[in-house]
Amino acid sequence: MPARFARIGVVGAGAWGTALANAAARAGRAVVLWGRDAQAIAAMEESRRNNAHLPGVELDTSVSLSTSLHSLAICDAVLLVVPAQASREVAHALAPHLREGTPLVTCAKGIERGTGLFMTQVLAEACPHCLPAILSGPSFASDVAAGLPTAVTLAAQEVSVAEALATALGSPSFRLYHSEDVRGVEIGGAAKNVLAIAAGIVGGRELGASAAAALIARGFAELTRFGRAYGARGETLTGLSGLGDLILTCSTAQSRNYALGLSLGKSGGFHPTGKLAEGALTASVLVAMADERGIDMPIARAVEAVLAGRVGVDDAIGSLLARPQKAEA
Repeated sequence: MPARFARIGVVGAGAWGTALANAAARAGRAVVLWGRDAQAIAAMEESRRNNAHLPGVELDTSVSLSTSLHSLAICDAVLLVVPAQASREVAHALAPHLREGTPLVTCAKGIERGTGLFMTQVLAEACPHCLPAILSGPSFASDVAAGLPTAVTLAAQEVSVAEALATALGSPSFRLYHSEDVRGVEIGGAAKNVLAIAAGIVGGRELGASAAAALIARGFAELTRFGRAYGARGETLTGLSGLGDLILTCSTAQSRNYALGLSLGKSGGFHPTGKLAEGALTASVLVAMADERGIDMPIARAVEAVLAGRVGVDDAIGSLLARPQKAEA
């Protein structure tokens, strides 16, 4: 196990950041967990729990807490666990504190609004002396924090880096598969969030299990078309970070994106849930990027139209059902 990955930094002390900090500690790493809210970090230090975001889960003794980005300078790799649209700002602030060649692993699932850049492209611009990587897959923070069996994908352009990081972070309950298909992993995570909103709408409208299964299948067809157009590998799209994550996120209100769709389906219109749903911020840029390359994504387009308030839920569903008959592809 490479000594350079003995110390892991985690930027972002929400539920997912806390869960990943504990997972890295279970793998035998020394962990620095950073958060910007001094009061919240002080409370976590005192109780050794993240009661605000992950109640009932105790922090591993190998996890130290900090509000200073400079404390991450000693880390051999850093997990960036902040929302997609905040990643550039935080990575830019972090950059002066990291050594040349430090892997910076985004754990966000989205596409940057305004630029249309994928998350590792954002990191490459904001922290050019770092090695961008991504961790993604079917995982809920509560499961990982509790040590329940979970498998995800870690991708980097250099497969040796991805493999070494996967080895350093893996444990019997947290299995990481490594990949060099960075783009495929990014696309799976971003697109499935938008499709999960559609799945939630199906649930909220009580359209039945058959409709839910059809939505996942046809949604995956859209994800696959988009992925191939942007250079993703087929095996990545059918793997953990693509199909695997889509199935999980489209199946339960534990997913914030599904929960948002559920609310939309029940109300028939857009009413924010109060919790961040990455798909709501990704939908417009995903559809715009699909348009640029002539990619047919009717489900994603319907979600974007509902979120933008241009159509109601029932009209969106009706437009999908009224599409011309065609061969399955």
